[in-house]
Amino acid sequence: MMSSILSLRRVRIIHRHLRSGGVFFQPSQKAFRPLTSSSTDNNYDLVVIGGGSGGLACSKEAASLGKKVAVLDFVAPSPQGSTWGIGGTCVNVGCIPKKLMHHASLLGDGIKDAKKYGWQLSDQMTFDWGNLVTGVQNYIKSLNWGYRVQLHDKSVRYIPGMASFVDRHTIKAVLKSGKEELLTSEKVVIAVGGRPRFPSDVPGAKEYCITSDDLFSLQKPPGKTLVIGASYVALECAGFLAGFGYNTSLMMRSIPLRGFDQQMASLVTEYMSRHGTRFINQCVPVSVDKRPDGKLHVQWTNPSSGERGEEEFDTVLMAIGRDPSTAALELDKAGVQVDKSGFIIGMENEQTSAKNIYALGDVLQDRPELTPVAIMAGKLLARRLFAGSTIQMDYDNIATTVFTPLEYSTVGLSEEDAIRQYGEENLEVYHAFYKPLEFRVTEREEDVGYIKAVCLREGEQSVIGLHYLGPNAGEVMQGFAVAIRCGLTMRMLSSTVGIHPTCAEEVVKLHITKRSGEDPTVTGC
Repeated sequence: MMSSILSLRRVRIIHRHLRSGGVFFQPSQKAFRPLTSSSTDNNYDLVVIGGGSGGLACSKEAASLGKKVAVLDFVAPSPQGSTWGIGGTCVNVGCIPKKLMHHASLLGDGIKDAKKYGWQLSDQMTFDWGNLVTGVQNYIKSLNWGYRVQLHDKSVRYIPGMASFVDRHTIKAVLKSGKEELLTSEKVVIAVGGRPRFPSDVPGAKEYCITSDDLFSLQKPPGKTLVIGASYVALECAGFLAGFGYNTSLMMRSIPLRGFDQQMASLVTEYMSRHGTRFINQCVPVSVDKRPDGKLHVQWTNPSSGERGEEEFDTVLMAIGRDPSTAALELDKAGVQVDKSGFIIGMENEQTSAKNIYALGDVLQDRPELTPVAIMAGKLLARRLFAGSTIQMDYDNIATTVFTPLEYSTVGLSEEDAIRQYGEENLEVYHAFYKPLEFRVTEREEDVGYIKAVCLREGEQSVIGLHYLGPNAGEVMQGFAVAIRCGLTMRMLSSTVGIHPTCAEEVVKLHITKRSGEDPTVTGC
């Protein structure tokens, strides 16, 4: 208990130092030397390959159960040279910096709205990219340090080195110095995550384009930016860049937010289009080359019509998907099977084709690529392996949020998937357009918020999908996600008294169905 309190104090001291404008210095390896085992003591109960959210959660849980654990973590530099510390994608180049930049963008909207609420502000409002990046990176470095402290306090050995398999129980670690070290372990967990994909058929893409691996630490302002892709990463990045005032375009080959409810996806992109993001639809890049003045010249085409286009940008961001980081692991030597894309094929209990080797998180085939999923799966796996638990990860009804300028949160089935699974005649879809109260004084546009509940038609109408578009979407949806896991029905929902005046109350007020054809616009209390 005392060591945990001291660790917490150390992390808080770092946070206070950073908030006061202090400069962060990476801790030296000497601070963690007591956990460096000798070459004759490299046998472990568990070796975790990957220092991201899932791997860290699994390793700490196993250590708490009294097991000897080592974590290997290595970050290959991006093609543009970006690298980072322990914590994986979410902490360093994903959820955390993305949410902070999204919030920064919303603050800009809030400042504009403030005049309507009586605040007298200068018209000379400016945005400083460098200040934002410094603040974000300082916070991330404090998290990196915090993870190192947590591992140290739980006696988990942290090895910053590249891992590969020698056999099912033996892992080779290549340290930054080039020194090699062999570790043996009864159990192995692979949690190496993935990295952004570059198109192989677009000359100049890998040489000149950046990805989300680079954006959050980009030293110079991105300027006029082209985002290529239709994933949630693409839409989120385009959204906050446009919010900062940068000339932002987004090129989509097909549909936005594939795998999400497409009515909701259309509402997301329509709002973005009205708020500064230019969409180049049904097009793919053909080439990217760099001009003498540093501008990036992009050529693209519409595969259906054959129409071509070209334009110059300061920055081109690739966000076309992610590939698993399994190529260097030499999984064949351990008998671990992967699919054609390199994702590890796992069973329901995260076990791979090698009985003592397990996989977690984004690297596992056909699993939600979400940080909380990896964390929960990692903890549950450690308890099954070392504490006799039989509880497995439930991958159904997991809520998630897309942090676009108007946020979109969802749990359960999309309307399309519900129709495929149950048939349209067996569903009842309740919906409503609403306008957040906060938007009314500022005289913002029409009713932009939208909510729908996809329900089974018969009986008490079980809610099998819930979708919310509006402010604070993640905060709104978290509680409803618990309710859906507990068997939420439309009868329960409509009998719940709302909190007034909030956007969330519009969920419990849903009463108009699509089938009725009535106008679903909320007109008052």
